Amino acid sequence: MTAIECLVVDDSRVVRKAARRILERHGCNVREAADGALALEACREALPRLVLLDWNMPVMNGLEFLKAARAEFGPAEPLIMLCTTESEFERIVMALEAGAQEYIMKPFDDAILTGKLVQLGLVPEESDA
Repeated sequence: MTAIECLVVDDSRVVRKAARRILERHGCNVREAADGALALEACREALPRLVLLDWNMPVMNGLEFLKAARAEFGPAEPLIMLCTTESEFERIVMALEAGAQEYIMKPFDDAILTGKLVQLGLVPEESDA
């Protein structure tokens, strides 16, 4: 099985590192970007399967990146999971309408992120066996 290419986009180095650890535990190859503009460049270099995307960032925020990525790469690739402190229902709907496939709240943990990866079909469900 080939590794899933992932891009973690967050202006917090701590959040990027935490997400990287979880994703790498699932065998993902992880690249990082500190804002949406750098993330767009990274996607042009090599389109990842999954983008874990913060909403509130300098230069280009998550929603701006999401719209730009959908315009450039299409509606299905890459899979985009917004990962943010924005909890208002309207914001969640806005993100999903703009093309995000999933949405998780910060702070997230291994179980939350893994659950979303399973829902997206990126990792198998872990058995308790």
